[in-house]
Amino acid sequence: MKDEQIKEILKNSKTIAMIGISSEKKGEDKKNLKRKPANVVMKYMQDFGYKVYPINPFAVGEVINGEVVCESLESINDKIDIVDVFRPSNETPGIAKEAVNKKGKVLWLQYGIENDEAEKIARDADIQYLSNKCIKQEYQRLFLKSNPVFPVLKDKL
Repeated sequence: MKDEQIKEILKNSKTIAMIGISSEKKGEDKKNLKRKPANVVMKYMQDFGYKVYPINPFAVGEVINGEVVCESLESINDKIDIVDVFRPSNETPGIAKEAVNKKGKVLWLQYGIENDEAEKIARDADIQYLSNKCIKQEYQRLFLKSNPVFPVLKDKL
């Protein structure tokens, strides 16, 4: 996908459902939760004005970055623009079907996540598909003109 298309997606989107947000493990230091990739990305996108719905069926009701964790896409009453996925590639066809049912506009698979079947499901339903790209890094690169090798939000951790 071309930079202009990604820019348009990010400009025209207000809501993100983030599937695979990390929850606190028993006995884990709470500071570790803030450093988990999905949670860092969630906080970053919130800081730039996006409404982010965290999804993790094993952490329903927990509060992460000020938002109550949802069980699934279906459990969100709001319209969803971007379905952002932090789950293994083999789980994405099911997530793509949920995105179609929810009438999401974009299926965005984070770094290292790609799936031909999920892409076909999304495209057949006129949902834009991106894979193997970090939404946070794309935002930084396209709007803040920075492309750090390993971006760290020092002031956010």
